[in-house]
Amino acid sequence: MPKMKTNSGSKKRFALTGTGKVKRKHAYKSHILTKKTKKQKRNLTHVGLVANVDVKRVKALLAM
Repeated sequence: MPKMKTNSGSKKRFALTGTGKVKRKHAYKSHILTKKTKKQKRNLTHVGLVANVDVKRVKALLAM
């Protein structure tokens, strides 16, 4: 049976932590930043974790 391929879009958007959790970046931080407050942009910089209900789906896309 051939190897599973990793979904290219997923590998750019998600990363696994050492304990197996899935890290993600926040949305709304790429453009139209002038109308957003400093506080809002600063809080979007921090890394978040994928919700527990979605972890299984994301790991399948990463072919782990």
